[in-house]
Amino acid sequence: MIKTVQFKDLFKTAIADFKRSKVRTILTSLGIMIGVFSVVMLIALGLGLKNYIQGQFESLGANLLMVMPGSGFSSSGGFGASMVGGIKFDEKDVNSIARIAGVKYTVPLYMSTVTAEGGSEEKTTYLFGVSEDYFDLMGVETTEGELFTKTDVSSKAKVAVLGFTIAEDLYGDAQNAVGKTVRFEGMRLKVLGVAEKKGDPDRDSAILMPYKTTYGSLNPDKTFWSIYVGVTSKEEIETVKSQIKTALEKRYDENDFSITEQSELLSMINQIFDILNIVLVAIGSISLVVGGIGIMNIMYATVTERTKEIGVMRAIGATEKDIMLQFMTEALILSVFGGLLGLLSASLVVLIVRFFFPAAISAFAVIVTFVISSAIGIFFGVFPAKRAAHLSPIEAIRYE
Repeated sequence: MIKTVQFKDLFKTAIADFKRSKVRTILTSLGIMIGVFSVVMLIALGLGLKNYIQGQFESLGANLLMVMPGSGFSSSGGFGASMVGGIKFDEKDVNSIARIAGVKYTVPLYMSTVTAEGGSEEKTTYLFGVSEDYFDLMGVETTEGELFTKTDVSSKAKVAVLGFTIAEDLYGDAQNAVGKTVRFEGMRLKVLGVAEKKGDPDRDSAILMPYKTTYGSLNPDKTFWSIYVGVTSKEEIETVKSQIKTALEKRYDENDFSITEQSELLSMINQIFDILNIVLVAIGSISLVVGGIGIMNIMYATVTERTKEIGVMRAIGATEKDIMLQFMTEALILSVFGGLLGLLSASLVVLIVRFFFPAAISAFAVIVTFVISSAIGIFFGVFPAKRAAHLSPIEAIRYE
């Protein structure tokens, strides 16, 4: 009677079998490779988007408060009444907030979607009506031309600053856009400057104009979607937040508005993307399960092909446990091999994708890949392994 085989013996036997059936080995691992590739790519894109959004918020500085109607950014991670209705802010609210000690900037934000025309081109984009303080608060600088001023805002000047992308779309390049006229909703605004590219599609495609210039056909109610507040220092945020709440409650009910800190937004973003990662892994795992079923079917076929070999192994002393371990080892190696190929393929694709879209492979993705591919191999390998182990030695030797 021989002793129970060691893993290195199981490994050598598995590799020898794979070499005899190279095409089948590759095709079997292909299903797991595709599944792992899908999981890693989904996680990489999700993580890249998360990092990008975090970077955008962090670039605004740590001392930003956003005052919005309704629940604003709700604790569940979604948008509240601010996106569908509720109260609307006006200049009385802006002025009352501006008088609070510790407030450095108070920026009303009017937002709309317009179809802008420039030269012979037209483009649907966002229109932001803001004050001159918006540029300092958001770190906006021009690549061409200049920004509009406090005088432009108070005089309702018909001027605009274009995002880098919309300038290129309408006029070919930023330099050519300066001094031209941009048209939308019956208005004609002179382009004073073009903002530097930020990498944010919405901001790079936006048209910025003095908020008072929107009064009229665009904004007859003279109201705003939200108010951005820049606080002098981080230490004053809670005090300012409380005073803004007190000021607004003189006109509105407590539930009519929300005041959100940047840190709260970042926390919500993290929560959203943590859930998203779980969902993406679950979706990608479907293809892994399909790959696992493929491994199981191939292993069943392998057991049938090697029935006589199994009989001989049993006849010379191999136990049911030895046979079972042999086939489970083969299933595990196939699965892990496919997982490594999938991880390598995804890594190469991510390197290319990063030139066009934020994507990042994390240690989490690597660990998930290894754990899931190993689990798939073990789970789907155990059934054919049991069949092989329970074959009668005498009948197996006689099998033709």
